[in-house]
Parts: sequence; C-alpha cells; structure tokens
Amino acid sequence: MKKTKWGVALATVAVVAAAVAQGAGEAPAAELKPALVVSHAVQAGQLAVARAGKRLVSVGDHGVILTSDDEGQHWKQADQVPFDGLLNGVSFADEQHGWAVGHAGVILHTADAGRTWTLQRSDTATDRPLFAVQFFDAEHGVAVGLWSLVLVTEDGGKTWAEQKLAPPEGARKADLNLLGLFTNAKGEVFAAAERGTVLRSADRGHTWTYLPTGYTGSFWCGVALPDGTLLAGGLRGSLFRSEDDGSTWQRIETRTTSSITALAVHGEQHVTGVGADGLVLQSNDGGRTFAPQVRDDRRPLTALAPVAGQKTLLLSRGGPLAP
Repeated sequence: MKKTKWGVALATVAVVAAAVAQGAGEAPAAELKPALVVSHAVQAGQLAVARAGKRLVSVGDHGVILTSDDEGQHWKQADQVPFDGLLNGVSFADEQHGWAVGHAGVILHTADAGRTWTLQRSDTATDRPLFAVQFFDAEHGVAVGLWSLVLVTEDGGKTWAEQKLAPPEGARKADLNLLGLFTNAKGEVFAAAERGTVLRSADRGHTWTYLPTGYTGSFWCGVALPDGTLLAGGLRGSLFRSEDDGSTWQRIETRTTSSITALAVHGEQHVTGVGADGLVLQSNDGGRTFAPQVRDDRRPLTALAPVAGQKTLLLSRGGPLAP
C-alpha cells in the first residue's frame, strides 16, 4: 500500500475503506514494526474508541493507541503496541481485556486495559484489512473487513477461524466490504456494509443474514437503541432506520450531504452522529428526526463516545477533541 494514500485515508472511515479496496495486495508483504512512542501522539488521527470500565481507549493511525482515565480530558499513549500501521476498530469485553484490528489483517490484544498490547494475528501477504471488531465476552468475538472477510474466535483470540459468507441475492460471490459492527440488547451483531446492505448474525458471527435496505451506497456505521430500533449511516449523509430488526427500513432526512462515520446512543432515545466536514447530528426521538450542526473548524470527525456530564467525546483525524 502506498503511503501517499494514508494521509487521505484518515479523513473518514469511508476513505480508509476506499483506499484499501483500490490498493490492497498491490504492495509486497511488509514486516510488522512496533509503533513509536512519541510526544505528539494525541495529534494522531483516531478512528475508533471503546470503554474499558471507566477508561476510554482509542485507536488510529501509525499504531497509536491512546487511553484516558478522566473522560477524555487528558490522554496517554499506550506503552507497547507491536504494529505501526492503521488501526480501525477496538472492542473491550471487560475492564482489562480488549482487542484492536487494522490493516495487514492485524488483531491486537491487551490484558491490562490498553497499556500494553500483543499481536494475535496478521496477514501481511494479502493485507485484507480488518475494519471492525466486537467481543461479546472474554472468549467470544468477531472481526470483519475487506471483501466479506469474517473471523471469529471462541478462545479469546488465541485462534481465529474465517467464516465464508454466502453471496448476496443476485451476486456471484460475497465480496462486500464490511465496515462497521454493532450489537443489540438480544446479543445479535450487525455489520454495516457496502451496497446499502446490513448483515445480521444471531450466533456471534458464525452465520449471517443479509438485510437489504433499498439503498445502493455504502454504510460505514450503525447502532441499536435499547428498544431494538436500528440505525445505519454512511455515504453523503445517508441514514436508514428499522423498527423490526432489519426486515424493513425507512430513510431518515438528515439535511446534509456530509458522510456519517459514527453513531452512538445516550440513554433511551438520544442519538448522536458524527461525520465528515465537522458534521454533528442530534436526535431526541429515537432517530426519527435529526438536527444537523457543523463545527466551525469543519474537522472531519471519525468516532464518538458518551462521557460523564451528558457530554460527548469526539475523535477526529487530528486526534481526540476534549468534550
């Protein structure tokens, strides 16, 4: 993969996906190198964030992993990360055990709340990047990525098994890029994908059902509300909502053409979304309607997390933004 693509890739998750789809496999196999510990780590682009108990852990460019113990006011770089490439997703099963995924098919594991990380998997020969990861407990997890790549583990990541997907209806093969993962209260996991598709698994990633939405563009993120309502967002402000576990979908007007990169739920009905061009979306009615705002700095936003004081932590291509 040519380095000239990475500066562009940090703008949004979608640009990351597009760059990978165009360039994956072009470069020869590369040797994995550890991330450098640097004084300006908080300025590195961050693409995903998760909670490890009271701690926040974010991941992003150059293998930079950041932790915060004060709800995002201050950040510290992880002491040891064995990969200096792009990390796209992170998930924690409890306060100590977490996993991060990224390019070169990398899966990293921490047993100390994100302070140090070890390599569990990589595939530098083909470089099918992983875009998202979701753990259900300390043993069971799923990771997804380029060209319908699905990996599951039942032993805390010691081994990962690839799950072959059936082709979507009307397609010859399963080759969708799976760009985001989210779960509902029933323990089902959903994947946000290309071609207006959401996938659902009721068995922790082993088998999947395609949920067409009527949309033809890419979904990059999604979220499930406590009542089971599903939201999927992506290209050019596209946002779709389902009240029947994904059987039918309704397009929601967002009044923006800026792409949506992340969604989060606060409480029962409040939903926040972020995206390109400094976009922030707010809904107080369970995602039926959204009010768009644009930050003055128009900084591309990549992830978010609810924090104390009914505030929202935002992450961007320039690092975390204080809530």
